[in-house]
Amino acid sequence: MRRGCLLRSLKSYKETRTQVLAGITSFFAISYIIIVNPMILKDAGMPFDLSVFATIIISIIGCLIMAIWGQAPIILTPGMGVNAFFTYTLVVSMHFSWQTAIAVSIISSLFYIVIAFSKLSDLLSNAIPQVIKTGITVGIGMFLVELGLEKAGLIVSGHNGSLLALGSLQNAGTLLALFGLIITLVLFLMKIPGNFIIGIFVTSIVGFIFHIKGQTATVQFSKINSLPQIFAQGNFEAIGDIKFWLAVFSMTMILVFESMGLLEGILPNKSKFKRSFQSSAITAFLSGIIGTSPTVAAAESAAGIETGGRTGLVALVASVFFTASLFLVGFLKYVPQVAIAPVIIITGATMMQNLKLINFEDFSDWFPAFLIIVLIPLTGSIATGLCFGFISYPITKSVVHQTQEISVTMWILSLIFLINLICSTFLT
Repeated sequence: MRRGCLLRSLKSYKETRTQVLAGITSFFAISYIIIVNPMILKDAGMPFDLSVFATIIISIIGCLIMAIWGQAPIILTPGMGVNAFFTYTLVVSMHFSWQTAIAVSIISSLFYIVIAFSKLSDLLSNAIPQVIKTGITVGIGMFLVELGLEKAGLIVSGHNGSLLALGSLQNAGTLLALFGLIITLVLFLMKIPGNFIIGIFVTSIVGFIFHIKGQTATVQFSKINSLPQIFAQGNFEAIGDIKFWLAVFSMTMILVFESMGLLEGILPNKSKFKRSFQSSAITAFLSGIIGTSPTVAAAESAAGIETGGRTGLVALVASVFFTASLFLVGFLKYVPQVAIAPVIIITGATMMQNLKLINFEDFSDWFPAFLIIVLIPLTGSIATGLCFGFISYPITKSVVHQTQEISVTMWILSLIFLINLICSTFLT
């Protein structure tokens, strides 16, 4: 009996260690958001320093909610797609003030909460065909690969008419990323515990030795006292305008279906979808109160999941590290983005293995999934990929006389996505 207790304790220790390492991995994979999100919101007129703190604080809160309520290994932080919509569509294109954009976010999040806490979430989730869900997983994986290659400097904006081009292999950062990719890949293939963390750590040390800088930031902690300047600053004066409600509709679609698609794609335990979705909705609403663009489930959560993350402890650990980053944000410069890139690339590659689940013989199945897979990385928007995938699915199935595979809910969703596409085109 004593030996049995010892074995159980050892197993429990190993499991806890796995979840903690997964939480650390997920944090470092998404840590760039602490700087990148404020840089995007700065273009909307929001103070950079205060946006840094708002980003960190809402990430702390979101991860805590996910850990306690969702009990899933998902990181909640301001989304890279929705923050661009917030800044470049609502503020730059539509000429809303950032305070009005915050109001749009708050109302959109309230609709999100209604959907998440009603039977609508289950109805929507169950209506999505498996091939679409698989396409979402693969598309997000391809998006992560593209993101990782970009962070590594291995791909850059194209020239002479090409969309993308190979980065310079004379660049020290790119060479460091290749070194990190080799080290991390070897550790991953050998199934070494903590492989991703070790890879980030070793690559960061080599980068420090050769003076390769990371995510530099000059933020003074004392400025956190000015946070009330962006706290609860939503301006609802434009609530009577049709333009305001078109913006609400589009943002609601992005929030609901981007998070739904991502959770369906990366959650290892699908039974945790409902509460994870609810956690995401609540945090998105609180984002507007705190003073930042809405949060979504981070695709980089897949990095922690790939290392064995399965429980809410992953989100809790990430929350602790976000808390520490409030005081240590300047030290992130010692973790170059090129050190994180290998983790993101390998994680994306593992997600793309789900291609084997798609029936390529049935083109009516494959084509909608194909659109999702290519448009998510090429447009940098999960919502855009979903839009074209959902619209095309009923079309392809109708042409081959397989309408029995299209539920009523799926027809409605396709129509809603079509309306959203039209609205988004009008808004921009």
